[in-house]
Amino acid sequence: MRVGLTYDLKADYLALGVSPEDAAEFDKEETIAGFEAALPELGYETDRVGHARALVKRLEAGDRWDLVFNICEGLRGVAREAQVPAILDLYGVPYVFSDPLVLALTLHKGLTKRVVRDAGVPTSDFCVYETAEDLEGLRFDAPFFVKPVAEGTGKGCSSKSIVRDRAALPGVCDALVARFGQPALVEPYLAGREFTVGITGTGRRAQVLASMEIELLANAEKGVYSYSNKGNYEDRVVYRPCDAARDSVAAAAERVALEAWRALGCRDGGRVDIRCDAAQSPLFLEVNPLAGLNPTDSDLVILARMAGIGYVELIGRIMASAIARIRPR
Repeated sequence: MRVGLTYDLKADYLALGVSPEDAAEFDKEETIAGFEAALPELGYETDRVGHARALVKRLEAGDRWDLVFNICEGLRGVAREAQVPAILDLYGVPYVFSDPLVLALTLHKGLTKRVVRDAGVPTSDFCVYETAEDLEGLRFDAPFFVKPVAEGTGKGCSSKSIVRDRAALPGVCDALVARFGQPALVEPYLAGREFTVGITGTGRRAQVLASMEIELLANAEKGVYSYSNKGNYEDRVVYRPCDAARDSVAAAAERVALEAWRALGCRDGGRVDIRCDAAQSPLFLEVNPLAGLNPTDSDLVILARMAGIGYVELIGRIMASAIARIRPR
């Protein structure tokens, strides 16, 4: 089976003048090299394609693949992660991971929370902020947590995201709206434990791969798994593997994560982030259906490794899920 690799290489965008923060979600060369090592070991032939524009050129030239392993994040717009899957759908080329509908939805954290809430998945209250008028009738009290509605990798999240004074909330939100050119998401600040849950599979076949708890060290930015803390995780963060059989809170977090994954229609593999309130009740935060797959430092890879699942096996499980749902067609 010939597998095309679509990706956004960080070095390419930095060379074009894109800022390090704007390029934060893009991949290092070692990630693509990791795929080129793991996939042949699983019996697949690989072909580097690159970003969305490179994909269009290859498709227009007549190139095709049995399957595309897509991790393109896209550069612009709140539906940017959906661009490559939409192109592949247009040309009838099957691909790994979620479809355009899911990827467009899940990048917008406010819309995602509406869907999971309507599906009965526990999540905190929230407000999508564009102007100060959006705070009229806010149904929850300080402290608040504020972040961009459509960013990942902790972008826009810092100690300033925790707002303890209602009067300061519009200013913090306006600053984020101006900086990122998108609405802000306002939620109650959750003071409990934080987990990220790895999932593989699709629909009823989806299952929890493993989960880990995120604990901040004394020198970390306080109270938030921020952009800075994520970038300096080796010195600021401890990742602890979870044993759901012995930890009822971790078990509940895994159940919430799996319910959200299925409700949203996510496919093949990814992560769901969960945070507990002060009573240690797990609540859905967000989902990452295009989770990082750097062989060394991506959260999904780290938690799999803690559970004894190596990189090749992880990629193999993702591929097996994609092939199982594609073959009936």
